[in-house]
Amino acid sequence: MTGLLVAGTTSDAGKSILTAGICRWLHRNNVRVAPFKAQNMSNNSVVVLGRDGRAGEIGRAQAMQAAACGVAPDLRFNPVLLKPGSDRSSQVILLGEAVDTATARNYRSLKPRLAETAYAALAELRAEYDAVICEGAGSPTEINLRDGDFVNMGLARRFGLPAVVVGDIDRGGVFAAFFGTLALLSREDQQLVAGFVINKFRGDLGLLRPGLDMITEATGRPVHGVLPFHPDIWLDAEDSLAYGRVLGRPGPPRGTEWLRVAVVRLPRISNATDAEALAAEPGVHVRLTAEPAEVADADLVVLPGSKSTVTDLAWLRETGLADAVRAHAAAGKPLLGVCGGFQMLGRSIHDEVESGRGTVPGLGLLPTEVTFAARKTLARPSGSGLGAPVRGYEIHHGYVSAGAPEPLLRYADGRPEGAVAENVHGTHWHGAFESDEFRRRFLDRAARQAGRTGFRVAPDTRYAAIRERALDVLGDLVAEHLDTDALWRLIEKGAPVGLPFVPPGAPVGG
Repeated sequence: MTGLLVAGTTSDAGKSILTAGICRWLHRNNVRVAPFKAQNMSNNSVVVLGRDGRAGEIGRAQAMQAAACGVAPDLRFNPVLLKPGSDRSSQVILLGEAVDTATARNYRSLKPRLAETAYAALAELRAEYDAVICEGAGSPTEINLRDGDFVNMGLARRFGLPAVVVGDIDRGGVFAAFFGTLALLSREDQQLVAGFVINKFRGDLGLLRPGLDMITEATGRPVHGVLPFHPDIWLDAEDSLAYGRVLGRPGPPRGTEWLRVAVVRLPRISNATDAEALAAEPGVHVRLTAEPAEVADADLVVLPGSKSTVTDLAWLRETGLADAVRAHAAAGKPLLGVCGGFQMLGRSIHDEVESGRGTVPGLGLLPTEVTFAARKTLARPSGSGLGAPVRGYEIHHGYVSAGAPEPLLRYADGRPEGAVAENVHGTHWHGAFESDEFRRRFLDRAARQAGRTGFRVAPDTRYAAIRERALDVLGDLVAEHLDTDALWRLIEKGAPVGLPFVPPGAPVGG
């Protein structure tokens, strides 16, 4: 077998979920399959252990795709991860380790090293697995970035991968996007684009079919299938913007009251996926917001992780959200900070590493001080909290350098982690709320502090099972709505020979 590149007309067109769905479908058919994304730009990452036991970061979506394949996540599945810290710079993670900062000025000089690493990783995976399903980034028709591309058609050309292009019909203009994507590629790139997939369709397929026939006639490439919109596909988003305002699809409460959760949508939010486990609980309504009024109206407020803690803390103050958070805490209602959000809750932050702003005051809601270290902490700890077992992962430069608060969690060796001061809670551990009993006990505590005496925590929610069901849904969608015979042929034999050229092709220099 060879593999496949899943490209997209835009970011958030459905590349990640289609890749995961194809991976799950292949896994069910006893194919040894692995996912791959040469370069990802996302602040939603997860810590995995490399083959040498070293902890490193990859994009959360690639960890989800690994689960779809039935394999443990591997640093090679996402060899290059760019974590934006501002509008103009990103931390460069290479095979799990932070190695540099990329800017518009120096990225071109970094590209050869990044590409070489990505190519080597894919070559190793292709030797170890029957098939590797590769996910592109953004659009393959970023004509200003085609030179030196190693993520989209540059990767496909290097390894002879056939490509399918997925488009989100919910955005509108999907046929124009398909045609334009193809028509702005070079003749050589076009020879590898073998077809299209439509995502998030709602309505009568019969009304859409004439469009499918016309785009095939116009491009000489078939539409390999139309995936319907499915409300249960929302876990492990690559970007918090994919969530919309309400996270997930909240089930009805087990008691007489809902628990309303407001997650502050920080400008540089990272690992927003921490809130997904809360949103999976019946009767828990999770909203991402940047509105002080919605913070004031919430029962539980969550300050999530941030790739730029000090900068996002300044934004909280500028927008009035800091005052709303303080008022919420002063009213005795529960407040939770995770990683960067936890760091904001203390008395002060000493940061010469991430922002370079030195000492800045925190929100003063926890008796802690945080100092940023040059070396990032990456770990997959286990321990306990609120009398329940907990597992998580750590990705942070800041550490508690002063203060001896009551801990929210403890490591397995008994060391304290995080902090609790009555209704204010903080932890550096991402993923802690995926531990079912700990999540239930925390929500029960939060409901009591919020005065939601009619809220009842569901005793039977199993987050790992919910994630597995979501992956099975993706596999079902691929099996039921795509031309899987055509996918088999592409994965085994590559793109058909002699696909027609669609003018005008890539502009000069594209």
